Amino acid sequence: MKTLKFGGTSVGKPERMQHIARLIIQDPDPKIVVLSALSGTTNTLVDIGENLFEEKVDKAGQLIHDLHDHYMSFIDDLYSQDKFKESAIIAINEHFDFMNGLIAAFFNKRLNNELLAQGELMSTKIFSLYLDEQEIPSKLISALDFMYIDEDKEPDIEFTNDKLSGILYQNKGIGIFVTQGYICRNHEGEIDNLQRGGSDYTATLIGAAINAPEVQIWTDIDGMHNNDPRIVEKTYAISNLSFNEASELAYFGAKILHPSSIWPAQKYNVPVRLKNTMEPDAYGTLISDIEEEKKIKAVAAKDGITAIKIKSSRMLMAYGFLRKIFQIFENYRTPIDMISTSEVAVSLTIDDDSNLKSIMKELKDFGDIVVDDHQTIICIVGNKIVEKEEILQKVFRAMENVPVRMISYGGSRYNISILVDNKFKNETLRELNKHIFNI
Repeated sequence: MKTLKFGGTSVGKPERMQHIARLIIQDPDPKIVVLSALSGTTNTLVDIGENLFEEKVDKAGQLIHDLHDHYMSFIDDLYSQDKFKESAIIAINEHFDFMNGLIAAFFNKRLNNELLAQGELMSTKIFSLYLDEQEIPSKLISALDFMYIDEDKEPDIEFTNDKLSGILYQNKGIGIFVTQGYICRNHEGEIDNLQRGGSDYTATLIGAAINAPEVQIWTDIDGMHNNDPRIVEKTYAISNLSFNEASELAYFGAKILHPSSIWPAQKYNVPVRLKNTMEPDAYGTLISDIEEEKKIKAVAAKDGITAIKIKSSRMLMAYGFLRKIFQIFENYRTPIDMISTSEVAVSLTIDDDSNLKSIMKELKDFGDIVVDDHQTIICIVGNKIVEKEEILQKVFRAMENVPVRMISYGGSRYNISILVDNKFKNETLRELNKHIFNI
């Protein structure tokens, strides 16, 4: 049984949802279809939650009203039969009754998580009803019945396998199952989520749990590109990537794939294929355990990086210094992306500055601190590229006129990472495209 995930833009318009229905019946194999919320919905739900936290109830109410109008228009355009329009309106109004009820409630984190889940719950109900109208046999199943994260917010694949296997067994003979991406339950049994972009994660977790022959991530671009097509004019889709290459690219900025979505597929060796809903016959990008020749596959950029430099003579010939530094970041649950050390200084980068002031306060006990924000990590990815000297030469030639803040080389055989000020990002991506890919 395959797992097919469709993102918000793929279901963002009635005609696109209709197109997806035609797509999934072209392949006769049984499948689980994972849907995101309609495009724009999650952003609006986030805005509603923020206004409720700030007790701006009038603004929150207006956002709910406008979103309701959008869904009513969507329903009117999607279905051709009145009875299905009426069923969809009744189903969706239940969710908006819940949202409107939040205006008078004591709003908290638990209710906010329930609010954020409404987008996927609504999109799957709308799509399931459309399949019914088209007389396409299917079954809507709730991700809240089998997706679970523990107290460290880590998914439990064995739990998913156990619960989902039971659901599938009870519905033997059904070839299409529809479920929600992103949402889950936490260790307290409350509604929670896998963070933004988590529908990709849902799809690969399901694929791993049921040992799917393939997980397909359908989006609006024809696979993973060798560079950012929004910045660089000449890019192309990469036909094949290894799990290691794809995980590096996803983590360091390739927007097409959620950063956490590779590890379940890699752990259980489930191939992942990136496909374009507008060009379904295109090959896309296949991510698997196959590693090809040593060459650069792609370049990606990760924005919003903060660089921190700690300079202290106490580092010299001292053991335990780095452990104490890292302990501060661990205490504030702040991951480190890159690190570079010398005899008397250590530089590192973070992408979450929510606890930066507190971290800085503690770091000052260790030495002089310099912080540079608005940085970008440029990641050059390929199979064992650090083992080929000419690759590093090409990278440095491309960077001749760009001030480099940090470089990470050798920490991974699949990646060379360079830190630059964000204002040099576009120039760096274009120069790398010219020198590495000769285009």
